[in-house]
Amino acid sequence: MADRIVVGMGSCGIAAGAGKVYNALTALTAEEKDVKLSITGCIGMCFLEPIVDVYDGKTFLRRLVKVQEKDAETIVNAVKSDDLSALDALSITDEDAGFLEKQTRIALRHCGLLDPENIEDYKTFDGYKALAMALSSMSPEDVIEEIKVSGLAGRGGAGFPTWFKWNEARKSKGEEKYLICNADEGDPGAFMDRAIIEGDPHALIEGMLIGAYAIGAKEMIVYVRAEYPLAIKRLENAIAQAEEAGFLGENILGSGFSCKMRIKAGAGAFVCGEETALIESLEGSRGMPRLKPPFPAQEGYWRKPSNINNVETYANVAWILLNGGEAFSKIGTENSKGTKVFALTGKVRRGGLVEVPMGKTLREVIFDIGGGIKNNKKFKAVQLGGPSGGCIPESLLDTVIDYKELGKTGAIMGSGGMVVMDETACMLGMAKFFLDFTAKESCGKCVPCRLGTKRMLEVLTRITEGEGEPGDVELLEELCASIKDASLCGLGQTAPNPVLTALRYFRNEFEAHVNEKKCPAGECTALITYKINAEQCRGCTLCARNCPVHAISGAVKQPHVIDTEVCIRCGKCLDSCRFGAVEVE
Repeated sequence: MADRIVVGMGSCGIAAGAGKVYNALTALTAEEKDVKLSITGCIGMCFLEPIVDVYDGKTFLRRLVKVQEKDAETIVNAVKSDDLSALDALSITDEDAGFLEKQTRIALRHCGLLDPENIEDYKTFDGYKALAMALSSMSPEDVIEEIKVSGLAGRGGAGFPTWFKWNEARKSKGEEKYLICNADEGDPGAFMDRAIIEGDPHALIEGMLIGAYAIGAKEMIVYVRAEYPLAIKRLENAIAQAEEAGFLGENILGSGFSCKMRIKAGAGAFVCGEETALIESLEGSRGMPRLKPPFPAQEGYWRKPSNINNVETYANVAWILLNGGEAFSKIGTENSKGTKVFALTGKVRRGGLVEVPMGKTLREVIFDIGGGIKNNKKFKAVQLGGPSGGCIPESLLDTVIDYKELGKTGAIMGSGGMVVMDETACMLGMAKFFLDFTAKESCGKCVPCRLGTKRMLEVLTRITEGEGEPGDVELLEELCASIKDASLCGLGQTAPNPVLTALRYFRNEFEAHVNEKKCPAGECTALITYKINAEQCRGCTLCARNCPVHAISGAVKQPHVIDTEVCIRCGKCLDSCRFGAVEVE
């Protein structure tokens, strides 16, 4: 019998209106003893938000999608009467349900299933059992060995072996050590870490506690973006609950191991995703990278041994201890073990959070899980790794998700941003967008990054504005090489990647912009012309009425004409035409 209603209240759900749905359901169930209302985090199906799930106790019964405030009464009445057929119109389709069914969830294993604000809910999913096992029957060396067997690599982008970093920090001399979580998720279009903290904060705490025990740290710090207020709120609540339950603080579970935890809200500098810049920010200084070596495992926070991993990395740890490192290592490829979470965004039908085993192909993620391209457009490229990554063309869609294989394409795994582009995307515009981001986010410490990215951006901007000159493409390549070789940290070293991969796979577009003063995708305003096809035009006058500069003329029911000298290329004529008569050249 249906007795529980769960509302997806991650940031994506709330943005889509889940808060209003929850408030309406709260008002309707306030006096109902037989109907329990609760929340959960991001379910992953961001394209269907707001989402409401109906349960019988712990048994899942029905998923309702794109729910509106007005649907609340229908939902409550259906649950009370145990007649869920009344909810058929709101129920998810079998096709969309396949979005989750085709995934393998480890880091996201609890997201969308438990109440992130209730520690008791987490405990029903074996929460803190891995910590108890580690403290009662495993030495720190045993824990590190299990992580080594698993093959878990850092999910923040570099893919460095987690066990090695932990072991180096453990071996470093000194009683004062720190375990830090890098939750400074700055890639445009990436929201994996945010979703984990919002949906399963105790998994992060438990994973970090196991890591702290392994390296001998007595203090843990989560460096999280201040732009993540809901994540911070839920993590603060989880920390308080863990302290009250005896999982944080002095003599945890009677083991003699003590560890505290705190949150540092960062100001949103992209460079603070680099671990030494993050440490500088934690210490109250401007976020700028340090020279390495020494590495943080030897001299990190306050020059004490420190270990830094990102949210997704820690979220895997408890599962590995409970299920064994070998079980994790059996998932994935020889070079890349386990699963990887991606934020699938852009021109894809089903966007959201995707967790798949390493070894899946990009085609499987984009077309089998993501449902392909919106509006029946053609796939053009996928950008992996955000501003530090690169674009992969259609010819390489069967590349497997593996650190080594993706690296061969010129892109990187990164933290997991996956932005899909269709045929209307200009690859120069894409490269300019990411380069503009990295140029603004450069900390300015080293000249190649501070000035080199600006010079590259100037050249790209000039080309997209129709002022490209012979030699500009070669100049971009020269600048890319110099910046990659001479920059101090990963931000500068990877900043040229979007430009390099665009040049590698779409050089013809660069040449068309420079030599023909044309944008093949029809995106660069300075290089396009709007025209009306006389055979298609019905003379409805709608385009003329919508033109803000009165550049369109023509009699009613007669073909219209655009004065290209007056046209400002705003695109309103294209948007308003119902007959496909407006064309872009």
